Amino acid sequence: MQARDVKTVKDAKKIVEERGLDYVKVGIFDVDGVMRGKYLSRQKFFGILEDGFGFCDVVLGWDVNDQLYDQESYTGWKSGYPDAKVVPVIDSCRDLPLEGDMLLFILEFADRAETVCPRGTLRRVIQKAADMGFTATAACEYEFFLFNETPQSVREKNYSDLENFTPGFFGYSMLRATTEADFYHQLLELCTQMDMPIEGLHTETGPGVLEAAIGYDEALAAADKGALFKTFTKVLAQQNDMMATFMAKWSPEYPGQSGHIHLSLAGEDGSSVFHDPSKPHNMSDTMRHFIGGQQKLMPQLLAMVSPTINSYTRLIPGFWAPTDASWGIENRTCALRAIPGSPKAQRVEYRIAAADMNPYLAIAAALGSGLWGIENKIEPSEPIEGSAYDKTFPEEMALPQTLWEAAQRLKKSDAARELFGDEFVDHYAITREWEEREFRKAITNWEMERYFEII
Repeated sequence: MQARDVKTVKDAKKIVEERGLDYVKVGIFDVDGVMRGKYLSRQKFFGILEDGFGFCDVVLGWDVNDQLYDQESYTGWKSGYPDAKVVPVIDSCRDLPLEGDMLLFILEFADRAETVCPRGTLRRVIQKAADMGFTATAACEYEFFLFNETPQSVREKNYSDLENFTPGFFGYSMLRATTEADFYHQLLELCTQMDMPIEGLHTETGPGVLEAAIGYDEALAAADKGALFKTFTKVLAQQNDMMATFMAKWSPEYPGQSGHIHLSLAGEDGSSVFHDPSKPHNMSDTMRHFIGGQQKLMPQLLAMVSPTINSYTRLIPGFWAPTDASWGIENRTCALRAIPGSPKAQRVEYRIAAADMNPYLAIAAALGSGLWGIENKIEPSEPIEGSAYDKTFPEEMALPQTLWEAAQRLKKSDAARELFGDEFVDHYAITREWEEREFRKAITNWEMERYFEII
C-alpha cells in the first residue's frame, strides 16, 4: 500500500502493519508554522486513530524559542498548560524517505484548541468558501538561502561571516544548477516522494539562493505542502552539512526571500469563477471583487502574513517587495498580481508574503479577505501601470511598518473577527505583541557600532 492512498483508519493500520513499523512519526504546526512532533509506538498510534489524544497545549503558548508568552489568552500558567485534544489527519499520511520506511502523519488541534489552531483556522475559511459555492486552489512558492554551515558553526560565528552555498549573483543560472545538481536532485526527489512536487526549481538573485514553486492543490493541501516543504528542506540541507533559511531577509545587501501564494476559485461545477472572456484581461466580476477584498483588508491582516520582526525589513521600495496594498495586471511591483490566462491559469498572486510566513495563516488571510470582498462586492482601486514604487497611495492603502502596528490593526479589525473568530484574533495578536517586546530587549550590532564610542 502507498502512503498517499491512506484514507481511512483501516488503511492507516494496514500500511503500518505491512511495513512492520514499530513506530510512526506525528507532527503538528504551531502558531509560527514550526512543526512540533514525536514518535508514537504502533500500539499507541493505533489507539489514537479513532478519537485522538492529548498533546500539551504549551505548543500554542510559547514562541519560536520555546519561551512562554507573558500574557494569557488561550493557555497559560493559570490553566496549568493541560493537554489539548489533537486528532491525526488520516489522509495526510506520507512517506518519510529520509528515515527509510518511516511514515509521517500531520496532527490538528480539536475542540476548543481548534479555534486558535493554524490549520483549523484555514479549514474554517475553506468551509466558508464551500458555503459560498467555491473550491479554493492554491500554491506556495518559496525563496530560501543555503549556507555551508551547521547549527553548531552558525552559533560559533554568532551568525556572522557565514559561507553561502555558492557565491555571486547567478539568477536562473544553468551553471550553478548543473554544478550543484546533486543537491537539486535530492530536493526534487524528496519533494516528489513526500507528495509536495516542485513545478520549478532555480537559482535566484543572490549567493546561494534558490526558488521552488510547489504544485497547486486544494487550499488546505497546498498549505500542508508549503509547511512540510519548509520543514524538510531544512532537514535535507542539514543532512548535507548545510543550512537553509526562510527568513524574510537575512542580509541588507540582498533582496528578501518571498513566499508568494497563488490563489484561484472554482464554482460548484468545477469551472473557474475568475475567468470571463467577455471582460478585460478575462477577469470576472468575482475575481475583481476578490482582489478588492484582499486589497481592502491587507493592512488589517498583515500580521497573519508577515509574522516576524524580520518580515518588515523586507517591505522597502526597490527590493521586489510591495510597500502598499497595490494591485496590477501582471505587475510584480504590486502586492497583488492579477494573472490573466486560460480558465485553468487565471489567478491572483498574493505577493506581500515572505518565506517566513506560516502558510496556513497566510493562505487563510489571502483567501478569507478575497471571500469577504466577494460577499461585500468590494471594488479595488485602478490597477497600477508601471512601477508601484513610484506611485503615491492613499493612507488607507499604507501597510503597517512594524509587527506591533500590524498586531494592533488586526485586533481592531471587525472583518478579521468575522472571518477568523474572536479567540483566534485575540490569541494571535498576543503572540505577535510578545514577539515585538522580545525584540525590544535586544541590543543590536547596529546600536553598538553607532553609539558605543561616540555618544
